[in-house]
Order: sequence, then structure tokens, then C-alpha cells
Amino acid sequence: MKKVAAVFLLCFIAYTKISGANCVGRFVNPVTDICWSCIFPITISGIKVASGSDDTSNPRRPVCYCKDPLPRIGLPISFWEPVRLVDVTREPYCMVNLGGIYLGPRHQVRGHGTVGHTNKGNMRHSFYQVHWYVSPILYWLELLLDFACLEKSSFDVAYVTELDPLWGDDELSFILNPEAVLFGNPIAQSACAADCGMASVGFGNDAFFWCGGCQGSLYPFTGSIPAHSSGIQASLLATGRFMAKLHREGLLMGYMGASGLCGKYPMPIMRKSQYKTQMTYPSPTNRRPGCHPLGRSDQIWSLGKSIPQKGEDFGYLIWRKRNCCLL
Repeated sequence: MKKVAAVFLLCFIAYTKISGANCVGRFVNPVTDICWSCIFPITISGIKVASGSDDTSNPRRPVCYCKDPLPRIGLPISFWEPVRLVDVTREPYCMVNLGGIYLGPRHQVRGHGTVGHTNKGNMRHSFYQVHWYVSPILYWLELLLDFACLEKSSFDVAYVTELDPLWGDDELSFILNPEAVLFGNPIAQSACAADCGMASVGFGNDAFFWCGGCQGSLYPFTGSIPAHSSGIQASLLATGRFMAKLHREGLLMGYMGASGLCGKYPMPIMRKSQYKTQMTYPSPTNRRPGCHPLGRSDQIWSLGKSIPQKGEDFGYLIWRKRNCCLL
């Protein structure tokens, strides 16, 4: 049996290498590839106990009280938690954060997942597929011991857009985001310039929920990027759109602010300030400041982060703001 298993493993490795000739990526090393300083700042009862980079406001109260599942009193604590991995790829079913292997019949996804540099005036158009992994790294590594506020789950490939008919069709996606018709005008889009400026010095304005800051518009919730200026810009915008889509579908929830002290709550319209992104592939941004709020200009940090041919697909780690009532 051991010989059979060994032969099967060698055949699988050979297959993935052959079939993955156009698929690139690498596994995330939790020691060297993650910017662990992104956990900070940490506050307890509204008092900062560990400094860090950009942060949102936190409840300023000495204690907190929760009713469910049992009545309890604790201390309000806040930190940033690495919870999800994201592939943004031109190749259908190419799992960038799984080392660059194919996990599906890419030939059946016709016309999808490629960067079509079709000139439209001075603009370029692109399309990316997105893969979403559940990856609660802090909980696995037990860096904060048995911390009750950490998400406790196992690694999982939770969503692939190749199986979602809405992701590749702007008109069909109107089912999820009918309000998109309100934002396709110069006045609404001019607000995104202000959002870009705010995101470049802090967090984007959550009131401008249709804006993806310096990357572009978060509408529609599809992988079509009509204004492609660079691979990093387009992949960050695809990531933001995908997360907004998951919020609308009820698959992502709210964890920040006073409402999140006792647990997650519905957030059908994504608050951009709840998230930061950190590149894991092709070049991990593992040094401070390695993670950036949604919508921040990539011109600040993206120099040398995109490599021709092997560095035009991207992997990101999603950091989520967590406010919690710690017993």
C-alpha cells in the first residue's frame, strides 16, 4: 500500500507540474511571509497597549457586557486578525496560494480568467478570477494562546469564482447590486477621488461605499476591470469587489466597533475600514508597513512587486479588525 501511495503521489505531483505550466504561486510561509506587526495596534478598554499602523476607533469603556450565549462581563479589546487568503489570477482554477497548482478543468472556463489587454482609447481592460480561503492563522499557531476572541476554524477553499455565473457577467450581477445604476455618473465617481485621498493617509470613507479608493469603483460585483492601469491595481480592485459581493450575500459579517464586542453581526454593505490587505505573492510585503487599508494607492509600495510572466497573478492575506469582549 505504501508503494502504491508513493506512486500515486509522484503521479499527482507530475500532473500538477505539467498541467500547471501557466499556473504560478507559492505556499505562504507563516514565519517569513506574514507581516506580524499588522496585528497592532492593540487596545484594552480603549487604552492603547501596543502601537501599530492605521487603526479605526474603538469603544472607550472600562468593561463590556454580553448576554449570549451566557451573561458575562469582560474587557473590550481590539486588534487586527489575519483570517483569509485570496488568489487573484488570470488562469482559471490556478491556486496561487496553494503553490501554483490547478484544481479544476480550466479549459471549460472559456474566455474567463485572462487579462485581455484590449485597448479602449487610452484604457486597458482585464478580467480576473478570485479564490477565497478560510485561513485563521493566529488560531492555528496559538500565538495568543487559547484566545477566546480568535476565529476557530480549519483551512478551507471556501469560494471559487469559476463556479459563480454572476462573477463573469456584469448584467447578471445586477441581481446582487441593483444600486449600481446610481453610481455610473461623473458626480458619484468624483467622490472616489476624495476616497482615494483619505485611503492614502488613513482609511477610505465608509460612507462612499461604492468607491474602491485609488483602485476604482467597487461596482459592479464582477471580475471585469474596465480601467486596468497595473496588475496590482486591478487585482486589489477585484479583491475589494469580491469582498463587497460576499458581504452582500451574507457570507462575510461585521466584527468591528461596539456592535462586534459580543460577536459577529450582519453587514450587507461592506465597511472598508474593517479590512487591510497584505501581498503574499509574488513578493510578500512582510515588513512594516506590510498591510494597507482597502483603496490605498499601490504606488506607495508596489515598486518591484509585479514580475513579468511569473508575477502577474497575485496572492493576498486579508486582515480583519476585531473588537471583542474578553472574559
